[in-house]
Amino acid sequence: MFERLREDVNSVFHRDPAARNTFEVLTNYPGLHALLCHRFSHRLWNLGLKWLARTFSTIARWLTGIEIHPGATIGRRFFIDHGMGVVIGETTIIGDDVTLYQGVTLGGTSWNKGKRHPTLGNGVVVGAGAKILGPFEVGEGAKIGSNSVVTKAVPAGATVVGIPGRVVAKRKDDDTVRRKEMEERMGFDAYGVTEEMPDPVARAMRSLLDHMHAVDDRIENMCKALRKVNSEYQNGELPPLQEEDFDCVRDDEPSQR
Repeated sequence: MFERLREDVNSVFHRDPAARNTFEVLTNYPGLHALLCHRFSHRLWNLGLKWLARTFSTIARWLTGIEIHPGATIGRRFFIDHGMGVVIGETTIIGDDVTLYQGVTLGGTSWNKGKRHPTLGNGVVVGAGAKILGPFEVGEGAKIGSNSVVTKAVPAGATVVGIPGRVVAKRKDDDTVRRKEMEERMGFDAYGVTEEMPDPVARAMRSLLDHMHAVDDRIENMCKALRKVNSEYQNGELPPLQEEDFDCVRDDEPSQR
């Protein structure tokens, strides 16, 4: 029990820079209080003491502003930041290292018995005010944007925003990693731009980088073909990129934000 409590406290420190010490976390974090109360009420629920479990969870809601049905299954290192207005339904399943912000609803869209609430994979982050409604799965490492309404499955590693929720970014593939490496070599910074908040200069630069990737691949294939024809053919060294040549990109950075 104390090991789980230590994990819970450490998860607060890892995900909330405002946390200063253990005593403050134990006494002033309603998300932690709601989680501890849920563990007790969930145990009562599993023992068949349904009314007592619901009563205890209702008292926890009065005290914390967070409503977690005692039937919900919650993994390790679960963290609710701020917490007011969070609602977690009966058949919800939450994996390890999941983070919810205030106003999140993990609800259902059916009055039928059985599984009617979402399943959140490990490492999912759900932004403030988001609604995830229905008996589907949100994949491991996915991120749900603030105030989004999600009613269908989310792939692992994806980012979802909007009403209705739509995927705006998927798990990084090899091309994305390669592009990032080239950006770092060139000293190019996309100013934290994402697809849902595009910057025209950043998008133009990334289009050029994609074109350069294609040209690099084609030249590499041509060099391989030349070596097959002439074994004495040697690749020449490419001139290195000089960081000072890209200082104008960095100098313009504040104006792009």
